[in-house]
Amino acid sequence: MAFWDQLRSKAQELNTQLATKTSQFKNKEFANGAMAMCALVAAADGTIDPSERQKVAALIASNQALSHFPPAELQDKFNWYCDKLSGDFDFGKVEATATIGKLKSKPDQARAVIQIGIIIGGADGTFDDHEKAVVRTACHGVGIDPAEFEL
Repeated sequence: MAFWDQLRSKAQELNTQLATKTSQFKNKEFANGAMAMCALVAAADGTIDPSERQKVAALIASNQALSHFPPAELQDKFNWYCDKLSGDFDFGKVEATATIGKLKSKPDQARAVIQIGIIIGGADGTFDDHEKAVVRTACHGVGIDPAEFEL
């Protein structure tokens, strides 16, 4: 139970930090990177079942850090990445990772997207190895050491 409490506490702390930071990140690249990250985490095990897709979509809609963006646009972009990953996981993963990689020159935004991935991954109480692996891949894509996030 202590691990779950730690994970929940860390997620709440990251969410609070993100809410402060993301108000300054009102741009399309950040929104696209965040939705690519959410889709990658949802598809981390190679598939996205409809219930998982709905859960992540609900988390996106209710996430305070993403409240600066029109929810319908976020939902459309999330669904677009999910469709890419569902159609051809490997190609979709490359495309989503490349989108996140566009934030490499904006380290604050890149870190915020990584934090969103961690929050989404841990939202169900389990930040599993598949989810950690896609977040690590995203870290490498933006030039951030995964150890910074204890990955």
